[in-house]
Amino acid sequence: MYECGDCGKAFPAGWKARDQHCNMTGHDLPEFECDTCDAYFGSEKARRQHMSAKGHFSNQYDSSSNGGSSNYGYYDDDQDWECALCDFCFGTEDGCNQHMVEDHLYCNDCDRSFMNYNNIKQHLNSKVHRGSTIKCPFCAATYATATGMVHHLERGCCPRAPELDRHEIYRLVHSRDPNATISKHSLQLDTTTYSATERAWNGRYYECYLCHRQFNQLSGLNQHLSSPIHQEALYHCPNFRCRVEFKTLAAIINHLESETCGAMRFEAVQQQIGNIVSGNRLLRF
Repeated sequence: MYECGDCGKAFPAGWKARDQHCNMTGHDLPEFECDTCDAYFGSEKARRQHMSAKGHFSNQYDSSSNGGSSNYGYYDDDQDWECALCDFCFGTEDGCNQHMVEDHLYCNDCDRSFMNYNNIKQHLNSKVHRGSTIKCPFCAATYATATGMVHHLERGCCPRAPELDRHEIYRLVHSRDPNATISKHSLQLDTTTYSATERAWNGRYYECYLCHRQFNQLSGLNQHLSSPIHQEALYHCPNFRCRVEFKTLAAIINHLESETCGAMRFEAVQQQIGNIVSGNRLLRF
């Protein structure tokens, strides 16, 4: 049961579902989580003791296994910065840290290693390293990622802008995106809302009449119906080589922050997010 480090929600389907939840909400992973299983601990020392006892170490300390280290440095006593995990040395601290992240999947500041590059990128972009610097343009709430802030607005959770939801956010983005850079202009916005009553009970479960998914409680079914799951995709990636479609602004912002297709750097998304959800300037990417 992989759990969210902030809200404690458990994901029996695995770490990918948990990581997707964290990306969408701006929540963080458990701070001291085993690199191999779903166990997490109160300290780095306890985490390492567990991994040692269970044999849950990977080969991520072996820089020769992925061949990346030769791109950044070499063994030379004249170099000022030596990798803590291998014999390579570097002329700058940034170069050494980049090597440790990309070749060893290792965060030197936290003395922690990760299972894959996506996990360490998410860690480095979390509030542990960046803090909660993304401010809601309407209230005092702050978030570690632009995704978390946009999700806050699209859910209608901002006390200073209660009229905003994912439909109003789309109208706002659409009006300032005449070239359809991220918003789709070829569809009519469908604002239809769905709800279920006790008549949705099929004898064992509450059943969605659109996709036939079943729920134990009526509240769970109505939460499903109020989500964008049955909504058309309103956005697309601005990268013409990607063009993946998304149903919410938070989803496309998460895609851009992940740097999956290289459309934008994480830092650029952070800088642009204010122009996307507030103000009256046209969108530029």
